Amino acid sequence: MTFISILCALLIEQLKPLRADNPIYLLIQNLAEKIEASFNAGKLQHGRFGWWIVVAALSLPAALIYWLCLRISPFAALVWNVIIVYLTLGFRRYSHYFTSIQLALSSGDEDAARRYLSEWTHLDTAGMEVSEISRITVERALIATHRNVFGVFFWFLMPVGPACAVMYRVAEYLARAWNEPEHMKNEEFGIYATRVFYWIDWIPARLTAVAFAVVGNFEDAVYSWRNYADRWKDEVVGIILSAGGGALGVRLGEPEEKALILNADASAVDVDSLELESQPGTEASPRALQSAVGLVWRALLLWMLLLLLLSFAVWL
Repeated sequence: MTFISILCALLIEQLKPLRADNPIYLLIQNLAEKIEASFNAGKLQHGRFGWWIVVAALSLPAALIYWLCLRISPFAALVWNVIIVYLTLGFRRYSHYFTSIQLALSSGDEDAARRYLSEWTHLDTAGMEVSEISRITVERALIATHRNVFGVFFWFLMPVGPACAVMYRVAEYLARAWNEPEHMKNEEFGIYATRVFYWIDWIPARLTAVAFAVVGNFEDAVYSWRNYADRWKDEVVGIILSAGGGALGVRLGEPEEKALILNADASAVDVDSLELESQPGTEASPRALQSAVGLVWRALLLWMLLLLLLSFAVWL
């Protein structure tokens, strides 16, 4: 049932992708904003309480409906599974930005590529070179694929899969919504959301990195993962981008002379070693975007193959 649910949801999303401003996502955003406005008194424990309210309010109904569907018929449970996977997946939510940037760079329209990248990432892209546009686009695509696809796959495989998939996506959203906005960056309220999502994403992030290594350049992916992942402040981002960059043969992350300031924990990095070692791979270019597409699709096929084999093992 798990494999069929994911396959059906993927096919539906290819035909009818969910818009970023669909009513379900807007409902979750409004709920998160109301809880933050009601409970944010500047302390970490208030963020913990608010996090559990939001997650429970969305995950428990998904689990209850799944249990009721199982009591009705397996087909009803299958339909509910497809609905939940379709709502929690985001394979096509960001792809139009990626495709637009890729086409703009292919046609030599760098201004359009900068505009699309700015709309997607909300970064100041004025004056960015093609290599930097390409690098950031590949980085965002790899991270978005993990959080919108592979992380959902992992948690959907858990008992009461629909509720776990909802929990993962809600936790991922709260970690961003309660920390990334300018007015929340210095607030303790969002610290708990970041900490708990780190542990929720601990195993899925490493499985994504393994998948990238298996379907890409395995040796470079593993080497980069072991030696360069700690250059990012966010450990999960470091693992995925170092392994993904190694698998693609592309250097991701800031240029090495900026690594200490922009991406790494300065206390954990030896400046001399940074100067002596160079991360394997070439500088990002528009061709890297096409390579990233191939890597993601191969990793997706690997996940689906493993799910199919697991389903056969359960049936037998």
